[in-house]
Amino acid sequence: MNRLIGAVLIIVSAASFGTLAILGRYAYADGLDTFTILALRFTFAAVLMAGLLAVRHESWPRGSILLRLIGMGALGYVGQSFSYLTATQFASAGLVALLLYLYPVFVAILSAIFLKEKFTPIKIAALTLATFGAALTANPQGGEWTGILLAIAAAAIYSVYIIVGTGVMKQVSAFQSSTVIFASAGAVYSSLAFARGPQLPQSGAGWAAVIAIVLIATVIPVVTFLAGLRRIGPTNASMLSTVEPIVTVLLAALLFSEVLTTESLIGGALILIAVLMLARGELRQPDRSGAAINTRQPDQSS
Repeated sequence: MNRLIGAVLIIVSAASFGTLAILGRYAYADGLDTFTILALRFTFAAVLMAGLLAVRHESWPRGSILLRLIGMGALGYVGQSFSYLTATQFASAGLVALLLYLYPVFVAILSAIFLKEKFTPIKIAALTLATFGAALTANPQGGEWTGILLAIAAAAIYSVYIIVGTGVMKQVSAFQSSTVIFASAGAVYSSLAFARGPQLPQSGAGWAAVIAIVLIATVIPVVTFLAGLRRIGPTNASMLSTVEPIVTVLLAALLFSEVLTTESLIGGALILIAVLMLARGELRQPDRSGAAINTRQPDQSS
């Protein structure tokens, strides 16, 4: 029963993360720009996470770990989130979400290079599938090449973020790391938003979209992911997180009447199959980390 609860929590987390591209569209429609959306998102999320940190009686990280977390937020996560959300202005939400899920493939490559992980036949097969999937999914009919390249860039940046964060996450809790990363990203985006002139919501609907982004697409998925992670472990959690792009595609079709081409749907399916193959292959191996590593937060993008 405990593992079943964990699985449900991870699915809730993935579904919540899947709403980001959709909610971002509503925020854009009310006059917000990317910098303002992300400044409000991370600042408010940092405040809420700091409250959770206080409730848990956990202290802020210090020393070199604090500096590395600040770097992860101010550089890595800023680049990833900006690329992801900007991509939704040039490509369909479903296409952007599917392309983001190239990141497990990039992580596999980087892990082999920098962490000396072996390339198994399953990983090679998954990489091949994902490559063909990306070629099919990156269809100009689904969006401009600017959006496609930004979505792929978001996946690549997030992959580097995960590799760098692997060591850091062994020394601090996910609550501690999330609070610092959100605060760092919020500080950068707030500075950029004020430099350009913040474009705040023009109506109650716009503020509702911002609040939904903070709660539904940031805080709720982080909390549920962490709770589920403790119950089923990082590999199972990553595998179940593939629900996210499916939720985005379904919501985009329902709310925006977006229609992906047959090629894009096949390509997205191949990417998801590749991710599942990688996760299943890892399930057959013992967890050598000795600690749960949060490979899905902070968002995506997210």
